[in-house]
Amino acid sequence: MESRKSLLFLRILAAFLLVSCTAVAAVALEEDPDPNSPTPVILSYSTSTRALAISEGASKRVDPSRIPERAFTPDSRIILFVANLRLMQGEGANAFRVYAQDSNGHYFRFPVLSIEPAAREARGTYAITVQLTDEIGYWGPLSANGDMLLQVTWRGLGSNRVRLGLGQMGGGPPDDAGAMPTPPGPAVAKAAKALGDDPEYVGYRWSGDRMRFLEQATFGPNQSLDSRVRRIGLRTWLAEQFEVSYPATANPYPNFPLMPDAISADCQNNIPPNCVRDHYSMYQPQTWFFREAYYGDAQLRHRVAWALAQLWVTSGVDIQQGRHEVEYHKVLSNNAFGNYRTLMRQMTLNPAMGEYLSMVLSTRLNPNENYAREIMQLFTVGLYLLNQDGTLKLDGQGNPIPTYDQNGVNNLTKVFTGWSRCNNAANPACANFLAGTQNYIDPMIIQNRNNVDLTAKTLLTWPADPNFPPNNTNIPACTGCTGTQIDAYASTSMDQALDNMFYHPNVAPFVCRTLIQHLVTSDPTPAYVGRVAAVFNNNGLGVRGDLKAVVKAILVDPEARGDVKTDPFYGKLREPVQYATNVLRTFNVRSADGTMQSDGFITGRAEFNGMAQVPFMSPTVFNFYPPGYVVPGTTMNGPEFAILTTGTSIQRTNFMNRFVYTAIPIPVALPNAPNGTSLDFSDLQAIEASDTTNNLLLDALSYRMLHGTMSAQMKTTISTACNAVNLSNPPTSEQLLNRVRMAIYLVATSSQYQVQR
Repeated sequence: MESRKSLLFLRILAAFLLVSCTAVAAVALEEDPDPNSPTPVILSYSTSTRALAISEGASKRVDPSRIPERAFTPDSRIILFVANLRLMQGEGANAFRVYAQDSNGHYFRFPVLSIEPAAREARGTYAITVQLTDEIGYWGPLSANGDMLLQVTWRGLGSNRVRLGLGQMGGGPPDDAGAMPTPPGPAVAKAAKALGDDPEYVGYRWSGDRMRFLEQATFGPNQSLDSRVRRIGLRTWLAEQFEVSYPATANPYPNFPLMPDAISADCQNNIPPNCVRDHYSMYQPQTWFFREAYYGDAQLRHRVAWALAQLWVTSGVDIQQGRHEVEYHKVLSNNAFGNYRTLMRQMTLNPAMGEYLSMVLSTRLNPNENYAREIMQLFTVGLYLLNQDGTLKLDGQGNPIPTYDQNGVNNLTKVFTGWSRCNNAANPACANFLAGTQNYIDPMIIQNRNNVDLTAKTLLTWPADPNFPPNNTNIPACTGCTGTQIDAYASTSMDQALDNMFYHPNVAPFVCRTLIQHLVTSDPTPAYVGRVAAVFNNNGLGVRGDLKAVVKAILVDPEARGDVKTDPFYGKLREPVQYATNVLRTFNVRSADGTMQSDGFITGRAEFNGMAQVPFMSPTVFNFYPPGYVVPGTTMNGPEFAILTTGTSIQRTNFMNRFVYTAIPIPVALPNAPNGTSLDFSDLQAIEASDTTNNLLLDALSYRMLHGTMSAQMKTTISTACNAVNLSNPPTSEQLLNRVRMAIYLVATSSQYQVQR
């Protein structure tokens, strides 16, 4: 009897362990799924690289013997056959793009109209309907003069390029090196591998994706952070980041007193020391910002706050004191993982924003429309109605539909009248008011009730949409209101107006696309935008505007993840601030003398002035660069390229030269002088000493800086340059250091590194 009980117990235990192990395996699978999507392959004939293509409406049987080779006319609709895809549920045509290059080297982008499985005999192959019309229109009408090279991109991956005749066959650009026929069958797998499905990387499995993730979610990877994420996985690290205290304990927000608007004679005479620098410039918030970027543990919050700062812009160009901008940044960081609706209200009442966009001046007799216009145009709904994937809604004539008109601006302007800084010592809400100064710490209040517009207002409306029922668009007049009734009316009216914007269908795609641009890629596909916008609309628990859920959705999306992205239009130019911090964090940034942490000083504004991006000093409310900027001569939306000129390009190179080859010293011997900034290459010197062929050094730099994607040609070129630094036998430390510097400088200034992919 006892033996039967023991046997039964063992069976139950075994079953329990099996279930437990299965559950653990399922959690592990969810925690660290394979980030790599398969590479799409366009099918061609077996004897050439000419696309298997048919006219729209023809049979979708993938049979080369039944598909005659032919040319197509401009503006016609054709069907391409694409293999090696794994589509998610609901993933459709807006996940794909089709690019074409003509014999002049001009690129065009063709609209993708639909995608559906091909005939049953071609399992895993999809028929993509494309219209041969350039949707960018930069180069004018398409010329029907011969072959173009066509490429399909999906989730940041580029297919093979195949030939397609326009008007006639023949001519056109030459095939790519290594191009091969890709008929249905084994050739597809071979082509996919050649395109990157099975790349050989330096480092551990998925290390490329991990380093790419850290470039997107932080101010730059470093070895300790890479090791931690490798141990715990991306999703666990994200969960940690959502809870990490901010800012770092060792780097609290600058907490210096508010000062009078007029700079006193003592302050101008440096009493107390560095008075003008510390109070009447952006020095304190700038150095704090870089210390947090270099060393802070809450990297994700800092990175998202920086992205939000380029959406909800104020600027030290117009805001006088550094402390004013610190209080503005607190609103961004406090709400980086909060709710967008809360961010909207707190930013609306932030005194720095009130000063920057003139809301503090807006009264019923002298209304100022500045903030009312910008909160709609730049912060919430944008200029034109959007579909949920971020594409424009068009009217019957093909024109975009305005989101609002001047009447809408006028009505919203009335809502924002009467608010001003909390400069009332008798009001408990003004706890931080200091006589003789302007209160930029406490939220704005109704200071003078006579300044509040009490008339009726009409808010935004939008076309009927069952997913976005219209909320209350009418604010009644406050007839006969006095005293605290006016305060309540002003506050309630503001909340109703903010709700009206927050629940507008545009907000999710407008905000999400901007955040994707800042974190991952400048020109996300509509499918990517749509997936993230769906999370903004509902985080899975019925909550709208949950930025924590939005940030996670952006970073774990398949368009963001993967060891390597081969779509030539994928990624983003590293804006100057992130260009600097990525290199500095990669190479253990420290003080100029190498004895301690840097205090965040990078020779003041001069280092970034030449690159056209000084933190806390945006030139306009439109940020350092516009989100819709299209790189001239291309089909690529690349916002950061708007500040890339011949001058700023040279400054980027000079900046990197100074940091790689010299420490940034203390500029002047003053009390509280900055301790400068330098980099630490000692571990790379040791690597070069162990292998003076440069192979190990370049492998290390490929992993740390290019997530394992340095090409053989690039390695050869850089190695040749390094070999120009002669070594004695045995080599000196200085010789090894100069080789390391040469290699880092050439990688850091290369286009492969300057574009974050």
